[in-house]
Amino acid sequence: MINHDIGKSLIVIGGLVMLIGCVFYFGGAKLSWLGKLPGDLRIEGDSINFYFPITTMILISVIVNIGIRLWRFMI
Repeated sequence: MINHDIGKSLIVIGGLVMLIGCVFYFGGAKLSWLGKLPGDLRIEGDSINFYFPITTMILISVIVNIGIRLWRFMI
């Protein structure tokens, strides 16, 4: 028998993925700054391009961390 908590968690995760997808689909023009922050490494050469969005990853990590802490606080 499948645990009901797993089902609830999958529904919540699926809803969050849909919400994030809608934000990027409908608000993509307003999020064009994402990935172009100061501190994001971009090296462009003749035959190779390297892009490492370190500042963007830190920002997303902080936002996700705050969300998880709020989620645990509310439960």
